[in-house]
Amino acid sequence: MVRVHRFLENPLITPNDVKPFHRDHEVIGVFNAGVAQYNGEVLLLLRVAERPISKDPNIVKAPVIDFSSGEGKLKVVELRKDDSRFDFSDPRAILYNDSHRRVAYLTSLSYIRIARSKDGRRFTIDENPFIYPGTEREAWGIEDPRVTQIGDTYYIQYSAVSAEGIGVGLVSTKDFVTYERHGLIFHPENKDVAIFPEKINGKYYALHRPVPKGIGRPEIWIAESDNLLYWGNHQYLLGLSEEGWDNGRIGGGAVPFKTDKGWLAIYHAADKNDRYCLGAVLLDLHDPAKVLAKTKEPILEPEADYEKNGFFGNVVFTCGVVVEGDTVRIYYGAADESMAGAELSLQEIMSKLTYL
Repeated sequence: MVRVHRFLENPLITPNDVKPFHRDHEVIGVFNAGVAQYNGEVLLLLRVAERPISKDPNIVKAPVIDFSSGEGKLKVVELRKDDSRFDFSDPRAILYNDSHRRVAYLTSLSYIRIARSKDGRRFTIDENPFIYPGTEREAWGIEDPRVTQIGDTYYIQYSAVSAEGIGVGLVSTKDFVTYERHGLIFHPENKDVAIFPEKINGKYYALHRPVPKGIGRPEIWIAESDNLLYWGNHQYLLGLSEEGWDNGRIGGGAVPFKTDKGWLAIYHAADKNDRYCLGAVLLDLHDPAKVLAKTKEPILEPEADYEKNGFFGNVVFTCGVVVEGDTVRIYYGAADESMAGAELSLQEIMSKLTYL
């Protein structure tokens, strides 16, 4: 097992630390943050999930951004629990109670807010959102950002959620004050996109995770691009095991980083009981579509109370790391509720890789 040094300050940020942006809402999750280093600070691009407060236990409220008038406005839909058309058993989503089990609404709306720290452990949180749903394809929220620095530009990839499915949006910023939107770069159903921080043989590369609805399973693919906007030459990269910690679904986690042995990517996987852990995979330096090695066992798994218990328990999920020498500092969402941090040895992670 890789030794994991969880921060004594964990959880670093909880819902109680964040003031709701919307009136009559409560913050139920601050998690799955993208990570950037800027102007001597560590920035966490937090996924903040807010839920409308319902004073009637028989009514569930669902928030959406309504773009029918051209400008997005928050709309709250009220549904009665005794309405047989819907299944309310999942705290994250309301499902149609039919054979297709389609999502009718989400129970919260997510957007991106920035937390800033000089030491990487104690954070102050911006009062207002940084990226808020701005198009119809984001009407149900913006989730799970990754941040890739290329030169002096930071590219933020995130899940864009709407009734039409989950795609991947892209914005870029140089100052984390203003940003430019670039639209959807992967159409539904896709998520967990992480763009490599430099060109490789003249091409940009990105990990992504399509979700087949018929044949196939939710597994990791890799694509390439000339300009970060249009992606092609999609290749299958890493799949599920039949048994064990990664037999349910698998997807990219943090932005891959360069080592002398190859590109190291910290990824997430869940088993069939929805227990989420983190592993590591090593990709060829000159051809990242080639898998060299991977860890057989998780390098981080839910063990602490704040990882096992929360809005959706038994989850550790990363969207970003900071690498300094032999130290890999992983920032991760815990139980879909709070942010936590841990330090691992790069050398130890590399020693646990099994070459294929």
